[in-house]
Amino acid sequence: MTGDEKPRKKKRRLLGIIFSFISIAILTYIAIRLISGQELGISRLSGLFSPRAPVAAADEYNFDVGGSRVFADLGGSLAAAGTFGLQVLDVSGAETLRDPFRMTSPAISAATGRAIAFDIGGTAVRVFDETRIAAAIEVTGTIISASINKNGWFCVCSQERGAFRSIVTAYDNRGRDVYRVSLASDYAISAILSPDNKRLTVLSLTDKGSRITFYDLNSETPGGVFDHPGGLILDIRYLTGGDVLAVTQESLLTVDAGGNGLGLYGFSGRRLGGYVLDSDFIILYLLDYGLGYSGRLVTLTENGEILGELASSREIISMSSAEGYLAVLRNEGLSFYDKELDELAAREGSASAAGSTCVVALRDMAALAAGDHSAAVIRFERSAGH
Repeated sequence: MTGDEKPRKKKRRLLGIIFSFISIAILTYIAIRLISGQELGISRLSGLFSPRAPVAAADEYNFDVGGSRVFADLGGSLAAAGTFGLQVLDVSGAETLRDPFRMTSPAISAATGRAIAFDIGGTAVRVFDETRIAAAIEVTGTIISASINKNGWFCVCSQERGAFRSIVTAYDNRGRDVYRVSLASDYAISAILSPDNKRLTVLSLTDKGSRITFYDLNSETPGGVFDHPGGLILDIRYLTGGDVLAVTQESLLTVDAGGNGLGLYGFSGRRLGGYVLDSDFIILYLLDYGLGYSGRLVTLTENGEILGELASSREIISMSSAEGYLAVLRNEGLSFYDKELDELAAREGSASAAGSTCVVALRDMAALAAGDHSAAVIRFERSAGH
């Protein structure tokens, strides 16, 4: 064997070892995906071996889901639900998922790349990400509300037909029924699952006011109960520390798993015009009584500390937040603010928000302003001081 042949043979042997390793890795990847019940994602895998061209973000999105459209951000893709079903478009505006089905009053909620679409007063529920339907459910009663947590576990509140009984059902991320609560006297209006998938929290109406009840998914008996007599709790959400934030008509409360409530922030005699909870800070739109749309925007930490306050004299149609900023839609257009409510400038040449009825904050300093016939992306810029 010559001196030149030895390095070539050694090189061929090394290449053989490398290709064997890659083959084993691919087979292992496929086996794990099949065992876990997930899709193979071959398109993503093939992307490792081919150059990727940058994808241009769309300025307009053309959704075709019928009327009463509602929207959600999937963290790079946009989902819409309407009377004809649901649709997902990627950052370029290309369709990645479509599921046609009938809804009368569509609603949608999203968390960390997954979403749940449901028909209020109907029976249809769909849980999905940007490319697949994870669960398709038809409930036996009529749907009141539904929610999804960051792990893809979800719950549905429904009302039995012809009977005054609420049913709350919790499902895992594959759509399997894992827990069920039947309320004979209370009327369940919403429910949420804890981020660790261990606890179900139900908000219900009673003959005396509102009630929050905690259920351990490993126990058949209820846990802590918090009653709010004579008042209405509008919404609940889990906080980072494990307590539940409750939005009432007069204030924000925190409630622990033992049913102990604590005041977080009072509205000081103002009425609640709107709020946003699905972000790392809390946004309130508080209106002055008897003064039209005069009021103020307030941003808070989860501990109730005020981040910013801003007087507002114009009607706010819709609000949404993402990545530490707030998008506010008014009749005359769209405004952007940071957590402290300092205004941020829209990019020159951005699309118009005219005719829009809702706004969805997106990643990368942008927001979707959507109406019955249009859905345009408006981008903004951070000033040098931000």
